[in-house]
Amino acid sequence: MSGGWVYIMTNRAYGVLYIGVTSSLPHRAMQHRDGSGSDFCRRYRLDRLVYAERHATIMDAIAREKSLKAWQRDWKIALIESINPKWGDLFDTLHLD
Repeated sequence: MSGGWVYIMTNRAYGVLYIGVTSSLPHRAMQHRDGSGSDFCRRYRLDRLVYAERHATIMDAIAREKSLKAWQRDWKIALIESINPKWGDLFDTLHLD
């Protein structure tokens, strides 16, 4: 599978934010939800997927991830709210194929 995803996890609206990149968003989101995703997400209990964007290549996704990590927190919040104003968990909208 080519392509990749940039995603943002949190524990609650306006909570701690984690930006990651993956080639399989459903699989990676499930890892975060069950506590096996990353030490940072496990430490802060980040199990809510609040933002995701698809990229044609994993390299594009990695470049976008690096860019987003350099953004100010307010910009990240505005980005999340542009597609998810209620900060709902997007996990249930993923196609688990």
